[in-house]
Amino acid sequence: MVCYTTSYTQLLITILNFNVSLDQIICFFPGNMVMDYNETIVYLNLVQNLTNISTSDVNVSKLFDYIEPIYKHELEDSYSVPMVVIGWYIAAASLWCVVSMFVDVVHGFKSNKLWFPCTWFTINAFTLTAIAIAMKLPVDLSGSMPGVVDQVTKLGSMAFMCTMMANLLPCLATMDSKELLANVTALVVLVITLVINVGIQTHTGVIVKKGKEVDRPLESLSSRGNGPRELFEVANLTLGNLTAATKKMEVRVIGSISYVTIARIYVIFLVLLLIIYASSSLAIPKIKNIIQQKYRQAASEDVPSTTSDDDIRQSDTRNFLTVKKLHQQVSNYWIMAGSGSPQFMSACSATTTASGVICILTFIIHAPTIVFAIINEGNRKFGSDYQRSVVVIFIVQSMGVVIGTLAPLSRCVVSRHVKLVFTVEEYWTQMLHDWKNSRISNHGTMSSISLPFRGHKLKVVIKNLKNPILNFCIILQKGVVIVCKRTTFVVAFVLDPVCKITTFVVVFVLDLVCTSKGTRTGNLEQRKYVLQLENEDELADKTLEGLLKSLDLLILKGEKKHPENLMKLITEKSTKGFEGVRKYDKNDHQDCWSLPVVTLTTIAVTLPNIEKVEVKSLLKSVREGLKYVTLVEKNLNATDESIQKVAARLWEDVDLRHKWLGIGWKDIASQVNKTTSQVDTALQVVKLFSEKAKNKINKAVGSQDDDPRFTSICATSMFGVTETIIGEKESNKRLFDELSSRIADIMAACLTNLPQVIAKKCHTSVIEKREASVEAAAILLGETKSIINTLQGPLQDNYLSMTTNDLPSINKWRAHLIEP
Repeated sequence: MVCYTTSYTQLLITILNFNVSLDQIICFFPGNMVMDYNETIVYLNLVQNLTNISTSDVNVSKLFDYIEPIYKHELEDSYSVPMVVIGWYIAAASLWCVVSMFVDVVHGFKSNKLWFPCTWFTINAFTLTAIAIAMKLPVDLSGSMPGVVDQVTKLGSMAFMCTMMANLLPCLATMDSKELLANVTALVVLVITLVINVGIQTHTGVIVKKGKEVDRPLESLSSRGNGPRELFEVANLTLGNLTAATKKMEVRVIGSISYVTIARIYVIFLVLLLIIYASSSLAIPKIKNIIQQKYRQAASEDVPSTTSDDDIRQSDTRNFLTVKKLHQQVSNYWIMAGSGSPQFMSACSATTTASGVICILTFIIHAPTIVFAIINEGNRKFGSDYQRSVVVIFIVQSMGVVIGTLAPLSRCVVSRHVKLVFTVEEYWTQMLHDWKNSRISNHGTMSSISLPFRGHKLKVVIKNLKNPILNFCIILQKGVVIVCKRTTFVVAFVLDPVCKITTFVVVFVLDLVCTSKGTRTGNLEQRKYVLQLENEDELADKTLEGLLKSLDLLILKGEKKHPENLMKLITEKSTKGFEGVRKYDKNDHQDCWSLPVVTLTTIAVTLPNIEKVEVKSLLKSVREGLKYVTLVEKNLNATDESIQKVAARLWEDVDLRHKWLGIGWKDIASQVNKTTSQVDTALQVVKLFSEKAKNKINKAVGSQDDDPRFTSICATSMFGVTETIIGEKESNKRLFDELSSRIADIMAACLTNLPQVIAKKCHTSVIEKREASVEAAAILLGETKSIINTLQGPLQDNYLSMTTNDLPSINKWRAHLIEP
């Protein structure tokens, strides 16, 4: 460690005090002694050599006083070896935070959400752990940071923390009350620890003050008060004879501002951000309640309900959820979900704007630090135990400050449209008023605060203190909100010209991209679906425009994932009336769509003398189709969940391992007599599967295997399907085509329920999951447009007597086909 150069210096001073000549001193240095001045053995050798000089034993004995500190220093050097690895660990944690913020920025641009929601970089246990690791340098109290790069990196970590907190603020709105309390408390503990430790370091000198110098060993010795007095006197005399360049190396500060001043500014920023976090946390639950009430009102009055009589009874073709109707419904729900998104409300709030201003100020302060570290090559020195890893930490965290400033700056642009009224809305203080009006009890209820103790006297004291404390908190909360709103006003006034130019350029580019792909514009009728805390027409129009553009991008994203193979199978192989639903197994009473599809596919791809191209095409089609079949089963509760899991597990074996219940396709093919006709070989495969299935059923009865039910369900399905095929001899001439047709019919009949799935996904009661659910519905609509249009024709022509409650059930389909 560089700071422990005192021992060697004191030795030289002692020698000078004994009037030893320079030639005599040089002869004591064995080999690379100058580089190994702090080694205990070498020091002892020097002391032994000094005993040969005509000096008093008393003076020589004084040198033994320094053996212990030299030895301790040598031990500390060995203890500090892992610090380099820890430095790389800090850089890795910082890099993860930077990448997460960058991904959020990219996602915001791609989804046309220029308020940049927190999608990847959110407050959770993992993120808080990564942040704690990234803040190791400013939290470290005892680690010496003597170099310029060391000091700049320590300050850069604090700037990085301010930037991350400004980025993370909107994600508070995605949490429920318990998660909000736990995560904010953890963040508060982390930041308070950071603030206190930085304060200690500014006092102890770990963070250097203005004009302070990192001295050379002689000057460092002369300023200390430990050791023999004569050593200090000689040190002062020796320093007077040295040149300025030799005597010291000065640590330059940024302009006229010291490192301590910058550190204190960052501490103030962190404290302000903590206050903003607390203020936002108090308002978020009430904001969610307001938005939830407005959403329910809009959904019940203005948006067609998916459970209304008109949608349940398909009495005429006008009541079908066509693609056009689905598009309108998804659009309306997307507007409500997007404008009523808790993160969007938080991003538009005054507190988020204030945190954005702090983030911008942090960048303005840190930018000269980055420039200073780059252009001053002579001061690129690092003397800490982290060694060169400090440089990597500085680079990564500086990148984080730059990238992390984009989202808070853009949120300031969004908030400039908010109506600037310097009054505090009720939802900011409603929670504090509720706590004030609640009573204290040992058992918490809806109108009480639960305490973990039963002492009557302590309960009385807390009850007497509750109102004064909460009154102070209410006043403080109002003050914080008013200051944040005034900050919003300053942002709107100062940054408005810049924001307009930036917004114009971004919107112009997005308009070009979206217009070429059929971008729609909003209308006055859809404005009523924009959910707002305060009615503001300008914000509603801009919000509506942005949401409709982002919806078009989502639908376009879905269209790019159009299942071509599935569509080809349905159009080429499905029959009029979907007769394959009735034929696949006359005795199967399991109400499941996916299991017969997997079973029929297993038989089809095992048949001999079939072109590999046809087999691969069928597998691709089934692979794409099962994705949507599973969605229908899960969302409409069309199938028992346990059977869904059985079908999914069986398909995994068939698709990935080419096996059915552990029996490989090749094993079945090897048992077929290929000298017979094609019809006979196909029937042999079917009969082999029938025999295997029957054996599996018998073995499953009373079996002690891990999952006999799985075996029994799969084998029963296979046995029923094969017996049905064997009984229909007229279909055996081209069995592969017949099986492909039945597969297509079953999947097509199932996918007639896709409009219901899309409509159901649009409406989600949980506010935190609503936007993601409607987004999935929009993408699904884009993927399945052509399928819905194709299937609704025969559905309207032949099955008007079926209701939407009957369509999800394969058994009701079969009953209708048998007795229409």
